[in-house]
Amino acid sequence: MAPHTFPAQTGFYRGKVRDVYYIGEQNIVMIASDRISAFDVILPRPIPFKGQVLNQLAAYMLEATRAVCPNWLLSTPAPNAAYGKRCQPFKIEVVVRGNLCGHAWRTYNSGGRILCGALMPDGLRENDFFPEPLITPSTKADEGHDEDISEKELLVQGLATPEQWAQIRTYALALFARGNELARKQGLILADTKYEFGLFEGNIVLMDEIHTPDSSRYFHADGFDGRQARGEHQKQLSKEFVREWLIQNEFMGKEGQVVPEMSDEWIREISERYMELYEKVTGQTFVPQALSEAEVFARIQKQLSAG
Repeated sequence: MAPHTFPAQTGFYRGKVRDVYYIGEQNIVMIASDRISAFDVILPRPIPFKGQVLNQLAAYMLEATRAVCPNWLLSTPAPNAAYGKRCQPFKIEVVVRGNLCGHAWRTYNSGGRILCGALMPDGLRENDFFPEPLITPSTKADEGHDEDISEKELLVQGLATPEQWAQIRTYALALFARGNELARKQGLILADTKYEFGLFEGNIVLMDEIHTPDSSRYFHADGFDGRQARGEHQKQLSKEFVREWLIQNEFMGKEGQVVPEMSDEWIREISERYMELYEKVTGQTFVPQALSEAEVFARIQKQLSAG
């Protein structure tokens, strides 16, 4: 969507996937676009209904975790739009890992045993559970790649005070435990995810979206142990399949690499897999809503007028 201007709007920020409208000093509107990114690169073609999937799944999870940690969300005026509190963000992505997969596995498989200051024990296979969930933070980059950072380094850099980081750490682990509780009810395992936090009126608040395919990786619990024992790939729900397709086509976001062409069939498959993930994670039927840009902004404006 093109940038829009609302009454009382004081700023606009376009992220990789979301467009953020600052409303006064206290509120924001966040529109989840159909853009898709991988390796910190926005891919050239949008994915139909992806924004709606992300927005509705995030809203579902924010409501389901509100008792664990306060969050920014006030309402969802449109299928792909959220309205909430404007927080001062910590420049940290708090990655929580329950299983050895993704970036952690790539580090481990290359011989590394320390990731962001966290020790990964010897003798693990890809996708094995860690003895306890690990927190592996990264710096939140406005542009370009996020960078791994240790808990010690983020304190030295002043990205949070020791007291703030202790609270963030506690919230992140509690959210991950709640996310896994919700996942298990649906026959899934929340393998890894990331959280972002900010300050609102001096209190630490969960920001952005949580437990969606853009920020999380789910495994199917049924047959997990057997697949591990046989050394087979785990069945998973995430956008890792997009990253794997890019890697197979020799793209990892590195300089000089070109994003491979995305066919109509491949775009349709990605869209269907996002909708499938929504239904499997929530247990609810996904109802696509093809609203025009004008309809979305009209609904948002109605919310802003109501306060």
